[in-house]
Amino acid sequence: MSHKFKVRQLVRLKQLGFSDAQTTSVGVYEVVRLMPADQSGEFSYRIKSGAIERAVRESETRST
Repeated sequence: MSHKFKVRQLVRLKQLGFSDAQTTSVGVYEVVRLMPADQSGEFSYRIKSGAIERAVRESETRST
């Protein structure tokens, strides 16, 4: 099994939270780091938009 997204790929969050709607007008993030799978086997990513960087699970993202 491998990551669905690659470093520098643009992704969107499937569901924007309140703080995301405030900080990112378009909701587009760049993948900056691939992270290992958790105990359930799901991969995570570090994503960034402007000065905001966060960790998300693969199931929380979709391609642009």
